[in-house]
Amino acid sequence: MSLSRTVRREPTVLHGHLLKRVANYTATPSEHSQPIPPPPPKPSRWTRFLTILGRTTLVTILAGTGAFYYVTYKERHPGTQLPYDPSKKTIVVLGSGWGATSFLRHIDNTDYNIVVVSPTNYFLFTPLLPSVAVGTLSPRSILQPTRYETRHKPRQIKVIEATATNVDPKNKTVTFSDLSPIRGQISETTIAYDYLVYAIGAEVQTFGIPGVQDKACFMKELKDAENMQSRFLDCLESAGFPGQSEEEIDRLLHMVVVGGGPTGIEVSAEIRDFLEEDLRSWYPELAQHIRISLVEAMPSVLPMFSKQLIEYTVSSFRKHKIDVLTGTMVKEVKDKSVVLQMPDKSIQEVPCGLVIWAGGNKQRDVTRDLMVKLKDDQKSPRGLQIDDFMELKGASGIYAIGDVTHTSYAPTAQVANQEGAYLARHFKTIAKRDALLAQRDAATSNEEREKIHARISKTKMRPFHYTHQGTLAYIGSDEAIADLPFMNNNYASAGTATYLFWRSAYISNLFTLRNRTLVAADWMRTMFFGRDVSRN
Repeated sequence: MSLSRTVRREPTVLHGHLLKRVANYTATPSEHSQPIPPPPPKPSRWTRFLTILGRTTLVTILAGTGAFYYVTYKERHPGTQLPYDPSKKTIVVLGSGWGATSFLRHIDNTDYNIVVVSPTNYFLFTPLLPSVAVGTLSPRSILQPTRYETRHKPRQIKVIEATATNVDPKNKTVTFSDLSPIRGQISETTIAYDYLVYAIGAEVQTFGIPGVQDKACFMKELKDAENMQSRFLDCLESAGFPGQSEEEIDRLLHMVVVGGGPTGIEVSAEIRDFLEEDLRSWYPELAQHIRISLVEAMPSVLPMFSKQLIEYTVSSFRKHKIDVLTGTMVKEVKDKSVVLQMPDKSIQEVPCGLVIWAGGNKQRDVTRDLMVKLKDDQKSPRGLQIDDFMELKGASGIYAIGDVTHTSYAPTAQVANQEGAYLARHFKTIAKRDALLAQRDAATSNEEREKIHARISKTKMRPFHYTHQGTLAYIGSDEAIADLPFMNNNYASAGTATYLFWRSAYISNLFTLRNRTLVAADWMRTMFFGRDVSRN
C-alpha cells in the first residue's frame, strides 16, 4: 500500500518542481536573451505627404515620357496610305500658308485626289516671326514641312514645290514653274483640276514709295526675318568699328519700324528686349546709342484693339524710350535715312541704320491676272470677291481663302485658319451630295429615286461664319495685351499674366508636338543663356 502511494506522489512533486523552474526562468531572463524591440514610430503627416508626392511625381514622369515617345513615334512613322484613285475628283491647292495648311489638316481626302503646289515646302507660323528676327527663336522652330501634313492623311497627296504663274478658269487648268537654281532653267507644267483651292496669300505693299523695295527689311517671310537679324547685327558691328563719330554711331543704331499693327508693335518690342536683356551686356559701349522709332500713318497704333489697350501700349513704349510717331507718313527710304512727313505736313529726313517695313499687303501678279480674266465679276482691286461658301464669283470650282480675298473680315491668320477648316467641311458635304446624286442616277425605280432625292434635299451647304477668338500682341518687357470676347463683350487685359497667356495661346496653336517642343526649348534657352549675337 505505502509503495503504491509513494509512486503516485512522485509525478506531483516532479510536476511542481518543473513549474517552479519554468517560472524562475521566465521571471529571470538569462544574460544571453535579447529584449523585445519597441514598435516603430508612425510616420508624420509631412513624411506621408512627401512619400505620396514622390511616387506621384515618378508615375507622372514615366507616364509623360511614355506618352511623349508614343506621340513622336507616331508622327515620325505614319501608316500606309491609299493610292491615287482615277475615279475620284482632283483638288489642286495653291499655297502652304494658314488657309491652305488648315484645309489640308481638316480635309477627308478619301473622297478626293489632292495636289499641293507652293513655292515653299513648309508652313510658317508667322505670328512668331518677330521673335526669329532678333534670335529669340530659331527659324526651324516655327517651320512645319507640308509633307508632314500630307503624309498623315488617308490617301496619298502629291506635293510640288513650284510657283503658280497662270490659272485658266475656263479650261480649269493651273500652270506653275520650277524656279529652282539647281535645274539651270525654268520649267513650266500645266495640270487640270476639278476644284481649285486658291490660297497663295499676298505680298508686301510698298505703296510705290521710293526706296522701300530695295532698302527696307520686310517682315513677311522667313528670309525677311533672317535678313533683318543679319542687317541689325551688321549695324551693331559697324558702329563698334574704331574711329566712328558720335553722329554716325547714333545713325547706325537708330532703328525705324514702319507700321503700327501687331507685327510692327511686336518687332519694336523684340528689339527693345534684345537691347535690355543682351546688348547691354555684350555691347555696353553702344547700348546707350540704340534708339527705336515706330512710325504709323494712322492716328493711332493697333486700331483693332480697345482704346485703353492702345493707351497702355503707347505708355509702355514711351516708358521704355520707344518713340511712337502717329500720323506720320514715309515719303522715301534712302541709304542712310528715311524721309518722313510729320503730322503738321512738314518734311524731315531722319538718319537711321535700319528700316523695318511692317505695313500693308497687295495682291500677287497671278491674282491680278485672274481678276482681269473675271473682270465682269471681280471688280474690287483689293482682292478676290467670293460668295458665302468661299467660291470665287464668276468661276465655278475655284475657292479662295486667306489674304487673296476681299471680304468684311480682316486679313489675319485667324480668319484664314477658320476659312481653311470650313472649306474642308464644305468639300465633305460636296462629296456626300455627289455620292447621293450618283445613287439617284443609278436607281431603277421612281420610289427609290424619290427617297434619295429627299436625302439630297437635307444635305444643306452651310455658309461660312467667322468666330472671333480674340486678339493678342506682345509689347515687350514680359508684357502683352489681349482683347478677348467674353459674354457678348470684349475683355481687355494687359500685363505679365497676359504675357503668360500669350505664350500659352501661341504654343497651343502650333500645329505639332515637334514645334511646341522646339519653341518651348528656345524660350528656355533664351531665358537662361540669352540671345546669340554671333553672325555666320
